[in-house]
Amino acid sequence: MVGIKEVAREAGVSVGTVSNVLNRPERVSDQVRARVHAAIDALGYVRSESARQLRAGTSRMLGLLVMDTGNPFFAALARGTEEVAARAGLGVMVCNSGEDAAAERAYLSLFAEQRLRGALLAPVETDGAPWEALRRQNIPCVVVDRAVSTEQACSVAADDVLGGLLAGRHLLDAGHRRIAYVRGPDHLQQVRDRRTGLARALEEAGLPRDALVEIPAQRMDVPAGRDAGARLLGLAPRPTAAFCANDLLALGLLQTAFGAGVAVPEDLAVVGYDDIEFAEASLIPLTSVRHPADAIGRLAAEMLLEEIEPAREDHRHRGIVLRPELVVRRSSLPRS
Repeated sequence: MVGIKEVAREAGVSVGTVSNVLNRPERVSDQVRARVHAAIDALGYVRSESARQLRAGTSRMLGLLVMDTGNPFFAALARGTEEVAARAGLGVMVCNSGEDAAAERAYLSLFAEQRLRGALLAPVETDGAPWEALRRQNIPCVVVDRAVSTEQACSVAADDVLGGLLAGRHLLDAGHRRIAYVRGPDHLQQVRDRRTGLARALEEAGLPRDALVEIPAQRMDVPAGRDAGARLLGLAPRPTAAFCANDLLALGLLQTAFGAGVAVPEDLAVVGYDDIEFAEASLIPLTSVRHPADAIGRLAAEMLLEEIEPAREDHRHRGIVLRPELVVRRSSLPRS
């Protein structure tokens, strides 16, 4: 492998000058920088990040741990994070916990072993404050898509209770009086909060508790939505509307309804959550609560950079809660 000594020999400069070009270019003249970069290109030199990290004691990478990289919501969140990190000259290592607490702990250990500059964490659970494992290694962490106490960490999230409330009021305004909630795993705070909002809307309307019909789902993906849809369609009496904990569940439910000949929204209105790009592109455009993933990723990355700034000894944790927005499409239009 070509090393820094070979680059120095090719450029006719010292090893220290090459090091300055790579790490402190402002100390080197434009002409010398050009010679060194020409030598790097000619020899195909690639700097050893592990060696640089060993000397500096830290990485130029941020970690992003999400619950499901297959969910377009988290893909959008990652794009927002990468946009901010790139401007700071940092990369992002994206990892997938698969909604599994053990996998989450393993990745947090990996982040610590790699001495990442900082981490963004969409936690499976908040019990035990999993981000504290990073703080013990002096790795700053910001919690994303989950509001936590500012005594614990910085966080950026959306108001999921309000999101559920918006969905519930919309379906009530459309004339529905028996509404199903297709939920994901109960240990996810987002799932519980969205249900809380929906239940509040029904309570405001003076409806009895059995007006809310819960359809459990073990995961928050399309296959789970198809399975939940089959169980929902088998109920008697059947709810006339369904609010799903995310868009993937809603898209799976729509597939089941279409296959069973159930008209949407005439026989069954459907509302999702997140407003992923596929929501509008669905065969029946999906009404969804817009969950600003890009904005959450950008804001969280900016907060993390503030926290890792050496001069910011006065840093105080902050919590940002964004307001969701209901985007109405054909899947929930009022019945004529």
